Amino acid sequence: MPAAILVVEDDYYIQELIAEFLRAQNYEVDVASDGLEGWGKFQQSHYDLVILDLMLPSMNGYEVCRLIRERSDTPVIVLTALSEEKDQLKAFEEEADDYVTKPFSFHVLMKRVEAVLRRTRVGQSGELLFDGRLRLDADAYKVYVDGKMIDTTTKEFDILNTLILNAGRILTRDMLLDKVWGYDYYGDSRIVDAHIKNIRKKLGISVIRTVKGVGYSLETEVTAVEG
Repeated sequence: MPAAILVVEDDYYIQELIAEFLRAQNYEVDVASDGLEGWGKFQQSHYDLVILDLMLPSMNGYEVCRLIRERSDTPVIVLTALSEEKDQLKAFEEEADDYVTKPFSFHVLMKRVEAVLRRTRVGQSGELLFDGRLRLDADAYKVYVDGKMIDTTTKEFDILNTLILNAGRILTRDMLLDKVWGYDYYGDSRIVDAHIKNIRKKLGISVIRTVKGVGYSLETEVTAVEG
């Protein structure tokens, strides 16, 4: 079954081009021309991915992303003309999964879409138990702390999964970008810090260690869960 994608973009020309390009790749596509319409459609249907502009009428993209995150872990790719670091960091703090700036290549955008959907649908098989309290179910992309499920975005899950699979090893920001994003990222590596901040807040337990000036690590052993 093809993935369903919602495109929220107020520029009609860009909206139509994105929609046509996605449909040519056999995706199911809905479109919205402002933030309020986009949020309304999101509530009414199931989508596997949202492509979201930030500068929208009636409700900006940051607000839409925040509302989506309060309701679900559906991946969000921000597509915007805002290219400053502060705008990117703000989007990642609102738990966007990816950030693409205009002007953009449709072929690169398609690769980003494929990568996000692949991370959403296919994780490492099995479960991992960390420190006796933190459990990751890679088949279902679920995170549990003391048996309670914690809502995470696909990007947050991938970062946490990568850290756990490399427990005892220090991973630099660039290493995390390479392992999690899966392509060359031409932006500030501090977007990793924004994701780590969100992960720590959601988990509510101290399992991620900051190695000042280097990156992050987990020090406790990981146990594979069988059955």
